[in-house]
Amino acid sequence: MPTEGRRKVVVCADDYALTPGVSRAIRELIAAGRISATSVMTVCPYWAEEGPALATLTGEADIGLHLTLTDQTPLGPMPEFAPAGRLPPIGTVVKASLLGRLPTSEIEQEIERQLAAFIAVWRRPPAHVDGHHHVHQLPGVRSALLKVLGRQGGPRPYLRSCHEPLARIWKRGIARQKALMISSLGTGFAESAKAHGFATNDGFGGIYDLGAQPKRLDDLFACFVRDLGARPLVMCHPGYADAELAALDTMTAERDVERAFLAGEGWLKVLAAAHVAVVPFAALPASEH
Repeated sequence: MPTEGRRKVVVCADDYALTPGVSRAIRELIAAGRISATSVMTVCPYWAEEGPALATLTGEADIGLHLTLTDQTPLGPMPEFAPAGRLPPIGTVVKASLLGRLPTSEIEQEIERQLAAFIAVWRRPPAHVDGHHHVHQLPGVRSALLKVLGRQGGPRPYLRSCHEPLARIWKRGIARQKALMISSLGTGFAESAKAHGFATNDGFGGIYDLGAQPKRLDDLFACFVRDLGARPLVMCHPGYADAELAALDTMTAERDVERAFLAGEGWLKVLAAAHVAVVPFAALPASEH
């Protein structure tokens, strides 16, 4: 799709390498130009085999790290954070974060392991970093992330900001309570990132209530690409659902629905009606700050 004269948005599919079906769906959408980024779960055993399959798409999308500190198995020992060898659920992580009880040293080491696992397969640093369940923006996690990334050489990745102005969330009218909670947990993250020399998006969409979609996906995504900031990013979670996915994640049928929508004519019509082009982060307008 031509980008000249159109508003530009990054569309990022989360959870690459969660399962082969999720990974295949994401590769197909990148190849078709329907999305412009994906975030990789390097804690998942499929990363070693699914990573090289992305190589043919180099230059067409941003490939980044989906920092994972919930529900999965960490890449190394975390005796305080994951004593049984399983990362805690997001509610437990949020509570510990807000109470200042996260073992930041353990988290810092796990960030380093996940980053190293990304580079070991992809052979270059991530284009961006975000978080599974948006964990990267939590107090305690964010400081550890900025510390680790600050020690890395080479080009700095951009970081996902999930914070949105209250008025924008309210006007959009989609999953307001959920969107407000995610946004509030990200308060100050963009400012901290920029103070450490990292670029962030301005405008974040893609949040809706799973299992109780109030609108069709064309209506939802029309809102996501319309009511955003100057350097917007929209997340999505496409995939091919199967028993393997069901054993690992509660979001199954929704992934099939998103994949079909993004691959079909409905998504193209939404983009054309909104006069929007899907682009990698480097093609967004320059930051005013």
